[in-house]
Amino acid sequence: MFSRRLPPSLEPNRISRAVDAARARGPLIDLTETNPTAVGLRYPEAEILQALADPRALRYQPTPRGLPEARQAVADYYRRHGARVDPDRVFLTASTSEAYALLFKLLCDPGDRVLVPQPSYPLFELLAGLEAVEVAPYPLRYHGGWYLEIDDLRRALDPRVRAILVVNPNNPTGSYLKRAEHAQLAALAAEHELALISDEVFADYAFAPDPDRVATLVGDSPALTFSLSGLSKLVGLPQLKLGWIHVGGPPARVAEADARLELIADTYLSVGAPVQHAAARLLALVDDLGAQIAARVRRNRAAVDHAVRGTALQLLDAEGGWCALLRLPRVRSEEEWVLQLLDDGVLVHPGFFFDLPEEAYLMVSLLAEEAQLDEGVRRIVARVQSG
Repeated sequence: MFSRRLPPSLEPNRISRAVDAARARGPLIDLTETNPTAVGLRYPEAEILQALADPRALRYQPTPRGLPEARQAVADYYRRHGARVDPDRVFLTASTSEAYALLFKLLCDPGDRVLVPQPSYPLFELLAGLEAVEVAPYPLRYHGGWYLEIDDLRRALDPRVRAILVVNPNNPTGSYLKRAEHAQLAALAAEHELALISDEVFADYAFAPDPDRVATLVGDSPALTFSLSGLSKLVGLPQLKLGWIHVGGPPARVAEADARLELIADTYLSVGAPVQHAAARLLALVDDLGAQIAARVRRNRAAVDHAVRGTALQLLDAEGGWCALLRLPRVRSEEEWVLQLLDDGVLVHPGFFFDLPEEAYLMVSLLAEEAQLDEGVRRIVARVQSG
């Protein structure tokens, strides 16, 4: 009766059932928390509410790409970060997830494929599946740091592949594309007439500068390139539902993509007027809320690093983002580690949630409140040290 685009079973897994049982027993230290509105950040509430009360929002102005002033606000954000953006190359969306849905509609027919990094966030398979599109993985490799091998991508290509997806920086590895990697990736995509889709929602959260890093794929490229971001991570406002797609690449390809993407966007017109009129004032909060988040994740990463040194845990190298990956002794499975930590009152994600290699990993959110993170990591260390 129901579409095969959905998973065949929606039954909760063993960890989900154990989490429900643990919550019923009492409060947990949640080290999976990535909701910025739930971790004690100081929001300028009056300023945000005033921005959303713009009386211009009372008038309906259906604009497929988004209101010009909102797209200009996006272009101004990139300009402050050293990238030149034409507002006419920007499409506003209700979220990054919606941006993926629009791009899969634009680029793929049912049964086509998109290459996605592994490890990475598990949402991509579901988003693609809802558009009747398949995902095929290409590996990110780790040797003192994360990197991609262009030959891995070449081997993953087949006639059904339509796009290559990169997450920059990756979630959960925290690795950015390097200039040489980007050059090879763009050349490969152009050679095979594939699109690049770059998810850049965590791009502002680098732990340290690196001149070899590519912070955004906005800019000149031989391949048709779509760069995605939004308010959710940049200013910690996921509930306001504003994301965007920047279209770049060869002018002829960009023109073709623009016309088709405008038709798709015009079919939905999903972005609300209040957030569009507020976009310039909300994006200015990068200097406040974005700075608070950046300070939090850097402080928490340093705290995790200090806590696990000299123990059986290893903190994997990362360049940015909101996650810390911990390698565990392989004395039990990831699932068993997670279940034991639930008994200790700590909730973490297992590595298999992100398709990490077959070793024992845990993911800890660096967005958690400082005291919660410190106590949670202390309990993780105690559990590991006890064997």
